[in-house]
Amino acid sequence: MIIRKQENWFRMLFIWRGSVLPRLLYRLGLLFALSLLVLYFNGVLFNFKIQLNPAPFTLFGIALAIFLGFRNNVSYDRFWEGRKLWGALLNTTRSLARQAQTLSDLPDGNNAANRFVNLLIAFTYCCKHQLRNTDAGEDLGRLLGTADRERFVHARYIPNLLVLEMGSWLKALRTNQQIDPLLAANIDHNFNALSDIIGGCERIASTPIPYTYKVLLHRTVYIYCFLLPFGFVDSLGWMMPLIVTFIAYTFVALEAVADELEDPFGTESNDLALNALCAMIENTLREMKGEPLRSVPQHKDYNLD
Repeated sequence: MIIRKQENWFRMLFIWRGSVLPRLLYRLGLLFALSLLVLYFNGVLFNFKIQLNPAPFTLFGIALAIFLGFRNNVSYDRFWEGRKLWGALLNTTRSLARQAQTLSDLPDGNNAANRFVNLLIAFTYCCKHQLRNTDAGEDLGRLLGTADRERFVHARYIPNLLVLEMGSWLKALRTNQQIDPLLAANIDHNFNALSDIIGGCERIASTPIPYTYKVLLHRTVYIYCFLLPFGFVDSLGWMMPLIVTFIAYTFVALEAVADELEDPFGTESNDLALNALCAMIENTLREMKGEPLRSVPQHKDYNLD
């Protein structure tokens, strides 16, 4: 995820990294070349003059902009819901770590509490790996050790198994009467919250915007853009290729932004900074344990200029 401080209005005109323009250059270049050909032949195709009036493009452009705005709102809602779920994950892990650190009569003193907090940190990283379909083995080994890594690394839904492991930790305390039943119920409630968070993320990741809707909007945008040169060649003259390319950039970029935000858990420039969020959760829980903060290298999905 690209995170920038507020830029000067003039510098923002030339920002490259973090915008969708690099993805669109080939398409916009193709449209610009088509516009030059239409201008050169003055809107004549196979000796037939294509008579298109700018008025229908204006009316249809307004309707298309409304549909694109709706599509962007749907995509941003998914992005924002994903961010709220990860914010809830931060709050819930902090609550669980506090409850574990302040329990009395824990077996093995602080070692049992530290084991529980490490399970919380591992849960966070495994959520990220599950959503991105990446290997969680390295983080499992670093946080839980080789034995636990071998237990969990080959599972499909590792976060659920880690919640089960934390539940077993709580069950042992209840069996040995080393925890107040009311406190145990509160901890179990937070376990349910963890399950709700990962379930909400899985729902977003596994339920894309209906494909037929995306195809319809995609076709409409590009047909509209490739017909623009024929509609404006007579009225704009030699300025037509530049004006048409700029109009097309607006519509095509809106569609590209919607595609990028649709899956907020990916690794594109404007997706959620899951690496940074995991590192922040790990360090805040480490601090609660009284351990030094972990130095985290700058990740490619979290760039602060």
